[in-house]
Amino acid sequence: MARKKYIKMDLKKLTGTGVAIVTPFRKDTSIDFKSLEKLIEHIIKNNVDFIVALGTTGEAVTLTNDEKFAVVNFIKETVNNRVPVVLGLGGNNTQQIINYIKHTDFEGITAILSVAPYYNKPSQTGLYQHYKTIASTCPVPVILYNVPGRTGVNISAETTLKLANEIDNIIAIKEASGNIPQIMQIIKNRPKDFLILSGDDALTLPLISLGANGVISVVANAFPKEFSTMVNFALKGDFKSARNLHYKLIDIIHNLFVDGNPAGIKAALEILNITSNNVRLPLSTVNRQTYSQLTKLIEKL
Repeated sequence: MARKKYIKMDLKKLTGTGVAIVTPFRKDTSIDFKSLEKLIEHIIKNNVDFIVALGTTGEAVTLTNDEKFAVVNFIKETVNNRVPVVLGLGGNNTQQIINYIKHTDFEGITAILSVAPYYNKPSQTGLYQHYKTIASTCPVPVILYNVPGRTGVNISAETTLKLANEIDNIIAIKEASGNIPQIMQIIKNRPKDFLILSGDDALTLPLISLGANGVISVVANAFPKEFSTMVNFALKGDFKSARNLHYKLIDIIHNLFVDGNPAGIKAALEILNITSNNVRLPLSTVNRQTYSQLTKLIEKL
């Protein structure tokens, strides 16, 4: 399959702190664009490096195609090229993703983040061919997303490295496996123009110390300044300063995931009066104990 031409990009645009932005909902679960604008301004004002739209944290699987189109266009218009925008575009039907790519306006989109196919549990050969096919069609660079806790399949280090070395416009991986030896193998053997981004806020500092290039974060929705400052300290090798911020945030980070994501981060955003605490089924809001604990931790911070 012939590879479609794409424009080479400066990888520094996707180094540092990316935010997997939530999709705010009203009580009736319609999209709250006013709160989405408030959240985007909060994030950009506090020095994040890029925004990821329609990821897991954005509850993309609960949005209709028309809603996805509206959300992406609103984010692009509000961001107005101030930071790069990455589009979450993945699934477990390769042809459906190809069709979606063909009908997507990539103006204002820097790259796509494509989660590993879930539920049907492909082999490593299937994963390789899946991403190769997507990359051959996509006009912007592709970021792999490995999150076996959600998908039921792990993209092995060998498959990641094969894709990184053989497919020009596969430029990075968001690694959320929690498998430190696997991630170290990728960092050690990757080509020089391939980025490793943490997919786990709690492991971001350790992974940067091992050679990772940044993070696609959940907690940075609520605390973009603190978390991006921690990441920047770590990338500069100032691990003492980075550790101070890491440990200030770590209890909040852990509590964000007690009752699932994005329920936790939406509770934190409500406590901070940025967005409301509404999610779409099958997700539910955090329980009272978690909400109370997050309130205490945020007040303390």
